[in-house]
Amino acid sequence: NALYEHVSTCIDDIYKSLTNSQAAVACLTAEDAEEPYKGGITYNCVAPGKRFQAMENLSGGEKTVAAICLLFALRSFKPAPFFLLDEVDAALDNTNIGKVADFIREQSASEFQCIVISLKEQFYSRADALVGIYPEPGDCITSHCLTLDLNQFDERENVANTRG
Repeated sequence: NALYEHVSTCIDDIYKSLTNSQAAVACLTAEDAEEPYKGGITYNCVAPGKRFQAMENLSGGEKTVAAICLLFALRSFKPAPFFLLDEVDAALDNTNIGKVADFIREQSASEFQCIVISLKEQFYSRADALVGIYPEPGDCITSHCLTLDLNQFDERENVANTRG
């Protein structure tokens, strides 16, 4: 009951924050409000600028945004030290890729770590660091790892902007 109460209270704020819209709405509704663990729970979201429709009728990107909000609402009840998200941006359009990437970066800045697997430059360019894994062919194939700290480039950009 405590989990349901917590998530149903905070999910709308998380959805509004991720979508950058006060017009967006997310809510959980229990079939049995007195004892929510005895029945089903319905999760609905109204995307900014859209009318209400059942979750199964939302686009892939809208479902992804809704799922991420639910994940972060659950995390706010019982924090996990890190998330591993595999191509969470696959169904997102360019506008929502930026919103989701910025939201994850903001949330993971101080509270936890997040590893995101992505093939989209618009998403991974907002990361703190990139990790690349590549095979080295030969008699025995081995994998190697490359890392790139993107924060150093943010500082260079800020210095260039202040110099005018």
